[in-house]
Amino acid sequence: MSTAEVYSDTNHLISCQSFYNSFTDLKLQQPPKRVLLVPLLSKEPHSTEAPRWSEQPARTLEAFYRNRFNATVEKLRDVWNWTDYYRQVDQMAQQSPPFDRVIFISHGGFDGPILTNALFEHDLQVTGNKSKLLLFSEEQPGLKNVLSITYDPDKNPVFNDYLASHWSEFAEMEPTNVWHLLKGLEKQVQPLDSECFQRYCSPDKLPVNPIDLRESRLNLCELICREPLFEQKTAVEIFPERFFRFTKTLSSLVTPDGLIFFGACNPGSAAPVKVGESNKIELLINSTLAGGPHNSYVHLVSAATGRITAGPIGSSSAKDIVDRIVMFESGRPQRNLCIVTPAATWPQ
Repeated sequence: MSTAEVYSDTNHLISCQSFYNSFTDLKLQQPPKRVLLVPLLSKEPHSTEAPRWSEQPARTLEAFYRNRFNATVEKLRDVWNWTDYYRQVDQMAQQSPPFDRVIFISHGGFDGPILTNALFEHDLQVTGNKSKLLLFSEEQPGLKNVLSITYDPDKNPVFNDYLASHWSEFAEMEPTNVWHLLKGLEKQVQPLDSECFQRYCSPDKLPVNPIDLRESRLNLCELICREPLFEQKTAVEIFPERFFRFTKTLSSLVTPDGLIFFGACNPGSAAPVKVGESNKIELLINSTLAGGPHNSYVHLVSAATGRITAGPIGSSSAKDIVDRIVMFESGRPQRNLCIVTPAATWPQ
Protein backbone atom coordinates (compact mmCIF):
# COMPACT_ATOMS: atom_id res chain seq x y z
CA MET A 1 0.00 0.00 0.00
CA SER A 2 2.75 2.44 0.87
CA THR A 3 4.64 2.12 -2.40
CA ALA A 4 1.48 2.97 -4.31
CA GLU A 5 1.19 6.19 -2.32
CA VAL A 6 4.54 7.57 -3.49
CA TYR A 7 4.26 10.22 -6.18
CA SER A 8 6.09 13.29 -7.45
CA ASP A 9 3.55 16.08 -6.94
CA THR A 10 5.36 19.09 -5.43
CA ASN A 11 2.35 19.64 -3.15
CA HIS A 12 2.48 16.13 -1.74
CA LEU A 13 2.54 17.43 1.86
CA ILE A 14 -0.48 19.70 1.60
CA SER A 15 -2.59 17.27 3.64
CA CYS A 16 -0.58 18.08 6.77
CA GLN A 17 0.59 21.58 5.81
CA SER A 18 4.32 20.83 6.10
CA PHE A 19 6.13 24.01 5.19
CA TYR A 20 8.85 22.97 2.82
CA ASN A 21 8.95 21.99 -0.81
CA SER A 22 11.55 19.26 -0.95
CA PHE A 23 13.60 16.89 1.14
CA THR A 24 16.67 19.07 0.78
CA ASP A 25 14.86 22.00 2.42
CA LEU A 26 14.95 20.17 5.74
CA LYS A 27 17.85 21.16 7.94
CA LEU A 28 18.34 17.55 8.87
CA GLN A 29 21.45 15.61 9.79
CA GLN A 30 22.42 13.62 6.71
CA PRO A 31 23.52 10.93 6.67
CA PRO A 32 22.20 9.78 10.06
CA LYS A 33 25.06 8.55 12.21
CA ARG A 34 23.22 7.53 15.39
CA VAL A 35 19.74 5.98 15.49
CA LEU A 36 17.55 4.97 18.43
CA LEU A 37 14.68 2.55 17.80
CA VAL A 38 11.83 2.40 20.33
CA PRO A 39 9.58 -0.64 19.75
CA LEU A 40 6.68 -0.35 22.21
CA LEU A 41 5.22 -3.68 23.29
CA SER A 42 1.54 -4.27 23.96
CA LYS A 43 -0.75 -6.98 25.26
CA GLU A 44 -3.99 -6.14 23.52
CA PRO A 45 -7.04 -7.82 25.12
CA HIS A 46 -9.15 -10.01 22.83
CA SER A 47 -6.45 -9.87 20.14
CA THR A 48 -4.44 -12.58 18.42
CA GLU A 49 -1.66 -10.11 17.63
CA ALA A 50 1.77 -11.02 19.00
CA PRO A 51 2.63 -8.67 21.91
CA ARG A 52 6.14 -8.19 20.48
CA TRP A 53 5.02 -7.41 16.93
CA SER A 54 6.94 -4.11 16.87
CA GLU A 55 10.30 -5.82 17.34
CA GLN A 56 10.32 -7.29 13.80
CA PRO A 57 10.07 -3.91 11.97
CA ALA A 58 12.66 -2.62 14.44
CA ARG A 59 15.07 -5.36 13.33
CA THR A 60 14.41 -4.50 9.67
CA LEU A 61 15.13 -0.82 10.29
CA GLU A 62 18.23 -1.65 12.30
CA ALA A 63 19.65 -3.54 9.32
CA PHE A 64 18.60 -0.73 6.95
CA TYR A 65 20.39 2.04 8.86
CA ARG A 66 23.52 -0.02 9.40
CA ASN A 67 23.79 -1.19 5.80
CA ARG A 68 22.68 2.04 4.11
CA PHE A 69 24.41 4.62 6.33
CA ASN A 70 26.83 2.59 8.45
CA ALA A 71 25.02 4.14 11.41
CA THR A 72 25.26 3.13 15.05
CA VAL A 73 21.85 1.74 16.04
CA GLU A 74 20.55 1.25 19.57
CA LYS A 75 17.19 -0.12 20.73
CA LEU A 76 15.10 0.15 23.85
CA ARG A 77 14.07 -3.25 25.14
CA ASP A 78 11.00 -4.59 26.92
CA VAL A 79 9.06 -1.33 27.02
CA TRP A 80 5.62 -2.45 28.23
CA ASN A 81 4.62 0.81 29.93
CA TRP A 82 5.87 4.39 30.18
CA THR A 83 7.76 3.68 33.40
CA ASP A 84 9.88 1.19 31.42
CA TYR A 85 10.49 3.90 28.81
CA TYR A 86 11.54 6.61 31.26
CA ARG A 87 13.83 4.30 33.20
CA GLN A 88 15.83 3.47 30.08
CA VAL A 89 15.93 6.86 28.37
CA ASP A 90 16.84 8.75 31.55
CA GLN A 91 19.88 6.52 31.90
CA MET A 92 20.66 6.73 28.18
CA ALA A 93 20.54 10.53 28.16
CA GLN A 94 23.22 10.59 30.87
CA GLN A 95 25.52 8.01 29.35
CA SER A 96 25.46 8.51 25.57
CA PRO A 97 25.43 11.36 23.04
CA PRO A 98 22.11 12.30 21.40
CA PHE A 99 20.76 10.60 18.28
CA ASP A 100 20.10 11.82 14.74
CA ARG A 101 16.93 9.71 14.60
CA VAL A 102 14.55 8.52 17.33
CA ILE A 103 11.93 6.20 15.86
CA PHE A 104 8.90 4.87 17.73
CA ILE A 105 7.13 1.75 16.46
CA SER A 106 3.82 1.17 18.20
CA HIS A 107 0.08 1.37 18.26
CA GLY A 108 -1.07 4.96 18.24
CA GLY A 109 -3.81 7.49 17.76
CA PHE A 110 -4.45 11.18 17.24
CA ASP A 111 -2.80 11.87 20.61
CA GLY A 112 0.33 9.81 20.11
CA PRO A 113 1.81 6.37 20.87
CA ILE A 114 -0.17 3.97 23.06
CA LEU A 115 1.09 1.57 25.70
CA THR A 116 -0.67 -0.59 28.28
CA ASN A 117 -2.60 1.54 30.74
CA ALA A 118 -0.40 1.56 33.86
CA LEU A 119 -0.68 3.18 37.27
CA PHE A 120 1.74 6.02 38.00
CA GLU A 121 0.18 7.66 41.07
CA HIS A 122 -2.60 7.21 43.63
CA ASP A 123 -4.22 9.27 46.35
CA LEU A 124 -6.62 8.63 49.22
CA GLN A 125 -8.77 11.59 50.25
CA VAL A 126 -10.75 11.38 53.50
CA THR A 127 -13.56 13.84 54.28
CA GLY A 128 -15.69 13.02 57.29
CA ASN A 129 -17.05 9.51 56.83
CA LYS A 130 -16.23 9.44 53.10
CA SER A 131 -13.04 8.09 51.57
CA LYS A 132 -12.17 8.63 47.92
CA LEU A 133 -9.54 6.43 46.32
CA LEU A 134 -8.05 8.06 43.21
CA LEU A 135 -5.98 6.03 40.75
CA PHE A 136 -4.04 7.86 38.03
CA SER A 137 -2.80 5.86 35.05
CA GLU A 138 -1.71 6.56 31.49
CA GLU A 139 -1.64 4.96 28.08
CA GLN A 140 -0.42 8.07 26.21
CA PRO A 141 2.01 10.61 27.71
CA GLY A 142 0.07 13.64 28.91
CA LEU A 143 -3.34 11.99 29.15
CA LYS A 144 -4.28 11.01 32.69
CA ASN A 145 -6.91 8.31 33.20
CA VAL A 146 -8.64 8.88 36.52
CA LEU A 147 -10.54 6.15 38.35
CA SER A 148 -12.24 7.31 41.55
CA ILE A 149 -13.93 5.02 44.08
CA THR A 150 -15.84 6.73 46.90
CA TYR A 151 -16.89 4.68 49.94
CA ASP A 152 -17.59 4.79 53.67
CA PRO A 153 -14.72 2.90 55.36
CA ASP A 154 -16.84 2.22 58.44
CA LYS A 155 -19.84 0.74 56.63
CA ASN A 156 -18.39 -2.67 55.75
CA PRO A 157 -14.93 -3.70 57.04
CA VAL A 158 -14.61 -6.62 54.60
CA PHE A 159 -15.17 -4.34 51.60
CA ASN A 160 -12.81 -1.75 53.08
CA ASP A 161 -10.06 -4.34 53.62
CA TYR A 162 -10.46 -5.60 50.05
CA LEU A 163 -9.98 -2.11 48.60
CA ALA A 164 -6.94 -1.55 50.81
CA SER A 165 -5.23 -4.73 49.55
CA HIS A 166 -6.30 -4.80 45.87
CA TRP A 167 -6.51 -1.17 44.68
CA SER A 168 -3.24 -1.35 42.73
CA GLU A 169 -4.74 -4.03 40.45
CA PHE A 170 -7.59 -1.79 39.28
CA ALA A 171 -5.54 0.62 37.12
CA GLU A 172 -4.83 -1.98 34.43
CA MET A 173 -8.44 -3.18 34.33
CA GLU A 174 -11.23 -1.77 32.24
CA PRO A 175 -13.44 0.49 34.40
CA THR A 176 -16.49 -1.66 33.67
CA ASN A 177 -14.60 -4.74 34.88
CA VAL A 178 -13.66 -2.94 38.11
CA TRP A 179 -17.30 -2.02 38.63
CA HIS A 180 -18.49 -5.59 38.05
CA LEU A 181 -15.78 -6.93 40.36
CA LEU A 182 -16.72 -4.58 43.20
CA LYS A 183 -20.44 -5.13 42.65
CA GLY A 184 -19.83 -8.88 42.89
CA LEU A 185 -17.98 -8.38 46.17
CA GLU A 186 -20.72 -6.06 47.38
CA LYS A 187 -23.30 -8.78 46.68
CA GLN A 188 -21.27 -11.21 48.81
CA VAL A 189 -20.61 -9.02 51.83
CA GLN A 190 -23.50 -6.55 51.96
CA PRO A 191 -26.83 -8.02 53.15
CA LEU A 192 -30.10 -7.34 51.38
CA ASP A 193 -32.82 -5.22 52.92
CA SER A 194 -35.27 -8.11 53.43
CA GLU A 195 -38.33 -5.85 53.73
CA CYS A 196 -37.48 -4.10 50.46
CA PHE A 197 -36.77 -7.40 48.76
CA GLN A 198 -40.11 -8.91 49.78
CA ARG A 199 -41.93 -5.80 48.68
CA TYR A 200 -40.45 -5.67 45.19
CA CYS A 201 -38.79 -9.01 44.51
CA SER A 202 -40.96 -11.76 46.00
CA PRO A 203 -41.90 -14.55 43.57
CA ASP A 204 -45.38 -13.17 42.97
CA LYS A 205 -43.88 -9.80 41.97
CA LEU A 206 -41.61 -11.22 39.28
CA PRO A 207 -42.72 -12.06 35.74
CA VAL A 208 -43.03 -15.77 35.06
CA ASN A 209 -41.90 -15.65 31.41
CA PRO A 210 -39.63 -15.23 29.61
CA ILE A 211 -36.99 -16.60 31.99
CA ASP A 212 -34.34 -14.06 30.97
CA LEU A 213 -36.70 -11.20 31.83
CA ARG A 214 -37.34 -12.77 35.22
CA GLU A 215 -33.59 -13.05 35.92
CA SER A 216 -32.97 -9.49 34.77
CA ARG A 217 -35.74 -8.21 37.03
CA LEU A 218 -34.36 -10.19 39.98
CA ASN A 219 -30.88 -8.72 39.46
CA LEU A 220 -32.35 -5.23 39.34
CA CYS A 221 -34.28 -5.89 42.55
CA GLU A 222 -31.12 -6.99 44.31
CA LEU A 223 -29.37 -3.77 43.26
CA ILE A 224 -32.25 -1.67 44.54
CA CYS A 225 -32.63 -3.51 47.83
CA ARG A 226 -28.95 -3.71 48.73
CA GLU A 227 -27.42 -0.49 50.05
CA PRO A 228 -24.45 0.31 47.79
CA LEU A 229 -20.99 0.33 49.32
CA PHE A 230 -19.27 2.49 46.72
CA GLU A 231 -19.60 4.98 43.88
CA GLN A 232 -17.27 4.76 40.89
CA LYS A 233 -16.42 7.44 38.33
CA THR A 234 -13.93 7.65 35.48
CA ALA A 235 -12.44 10.59 33.60
CA VAL A 236 -9.66 11.46 31.17
CA GLU A 237 -7.72 14.66 31.83
CA ILE A 238 -4.77 16.49 30.33
CA PHE A 239 -1.69 16.24 32.55
CA PRO A 240 0.81 18.84 31.27
CA GLU A 241 3.60 17.72 33.61
CA ARG A 242 3.57 14.20 32.18
CA PHE A 243 3.40 15.46 28.60
CA PHE A 244 6.37 17.80 29.03
CA ARG A 245 8.31 15.11 30.83
CA PHE A 246 7.90 13.00 27.70
CA THR A 247 8.88 15.78 25.29
CA LYS A 248 11.84 16.70 27.50
CA THR A 249 13.21 13.18 27.06
CA LEU A 250 12.84 13.59 23.30
CA SER A 251 14.68 16.92 23.32
CA SER A 252 17.55 15.35 25.25
CA LEU A 253 17.67 12.25 23.03
CA VAL A 254 17.56 13.98 19.61
CA THR A 255 20.16 16.35 18.16
CA PRO A 256 18.90 19.84 17.17
CA ASP A 257 19.12 18.80 13.50
CA GLY A 258 17.69 15.34 14.14
CA LEU A 259 14.31 13.71 13.55
CA ILE A 260 11.59 12.25 15.79
CA PHE A 261 9.49 9.70 13.90
CA PHE A 262 6.27 8.20 15.28
CA GLY A 263 5.64 4.96 13.44
CA ALA A 264 2.01 4.36 14.37
CA CYS A 265 -1.51 5.12 13.19
CA ASN A 266 -2.54 8.78 12.88
CA PRO A 267 0.25 10.89 14.45
CA GLY A 268 0.22 12.99 11.27
CA SER A 269 -3.56 12.98 10.88
CA ALA A 270 -5.74 16.00 11.47
CA ALA A 271 -8.39 14.97 13.99
CA PRO A 272 -11.86 14.55 12.47
CA VAL A 273 -14.49 17.09 13.45
CA LYS A 274 -17.39 15.48 15.32
CA VAL A 275 -20.00 18.09 16.06
CA GLY A 276 -21.38 17.91 19.58
CA GLU A 277 -19.18 15.01 20.62
CA SER A 278 -16.36 15.06 23.13
CA ASN A 279 -13.31 13.29 21.63
CA LYS A 280 -11.09 11.95 24.39
CA ILE A 281 -8.39 10.84 21.98
CA GLU A 282 -8.03 14.38 20.68
CA LEU A 283 -7.55 16.18 23.99
CA LEU A 284 -3.82 16.83 23.57
CA ILE A 285 -3.78 18.23 20.05
CA ASN A 286 -6.81 20.40 20.80
CA SER A 287 -5.25 21.78 23.99
CA THR A 288 -3.15 24.91 24.49
CA LEU A 289 0.00 22.85 25.16
CA ALA A 290 3.08 24.22 23.36
CA GLY A 291 1.13 27.04 21.75
CA GLY A 292 -1.78 24.86 20.64
CA PRO A 293 -4.25 23.81 19.54
CA HIS A 294 -2.35 21.92 16.88
CA ASN A 295 -3.54 20.22 13.75
CA SER A 296 -1.85 16.90 14.50
CA TYR A 297 0.32 15.16 17.05
CA VAL A 298 3.52 15.67 15.05
CA HIS A 299 2.80 19.42 15.01
CA LEU A 300 2.38 19.37 18.79
CA VAL A 301 5.57 17.40 19.48
CA SER A 302 7.62 19.47 17.04
CA ALA A 303 6.49 22.67 18.76
CA ALA A 304 7.25 21.25 22.21
CA THR A 305 10.68 19.80 21.37
CA GLY A 306 12.05 22.16 18.73
CA ARG A 307 12.82 19.14 16.54
CA ILE A 308 11.67 17.99 13.11
CA THR A 309 8.90 15.47 13.70
CA ALA A 310 7.19 13.08 11.29
CA GLY A 311 4.52 10.41 11.28
CA PRO A 312 2.02 8.70 9.00
CA ILE A 313 -1.35 10.12 8.08
CA GLY A 314 -4.04 7.50 8.60
CA SER A 315 -3.65 3.88 9.61
CA SER A 316 -0.33 2.08 9.21
CA SER A 317 0.80 -1.52 9.34
CA ALA A 318 4.25 -2.62 10.47
CA LYS A 319 5.28 -2.88 6.82
CA ASP A 320 3.94 0.62 6.09
CA ILE A 321 6.07 2.05 8.88
CA VAL A 322 9.24 0.48 7.49
CA ASP A 323 8.43 1.54 3.92
CA ARG A 324 7.74 5.15 4.88
CA ILE A 325 10.98 5.49 6.80
CA VAL A 326 13.02 3.93 4.00
CA MET A 327 11.40 6.20 1.42
CA PHE A 328 11.89 9.23 3.64
CA GLU A 329 15.60 8.50 4.05
CA SER A 330 15.78 8.10 0.26
CA GLY A 331 14.26 11.55 -0.26
CA ARG A 332 11.12 10.19 -1.91
CA PRO A 333 7.91 12.16 -1.26
CA GLN A 334 4.89 10.37 0.16
CA ARG A 335 1.24 11.31 0.22
CA ASN A 336 0.57 9.84 3.66
CA LEU A 337 3.59 11.11 5.59
CA CYS A 338 3.40 14.33 7.58
CA ILE A 339 6.73 16.06 8.25
CA VAL A 340 6.82 19.18 10.41
CA THR A 341 9.67 21.56 11.21
CA PRO A 342 9.68 23.45 14.52
CA ALA A 343 9.09 26.76 12.75
CA ALA A 344 6.04 25.43 10.94
CA THR A 345 2.73 26.57 12.38
CA TRP A 346 -0.71 25.43 11.39
CA PRO A 347 -2.82 28.37 10.22
CA GLN A 348 -5.59 29.04 12.73
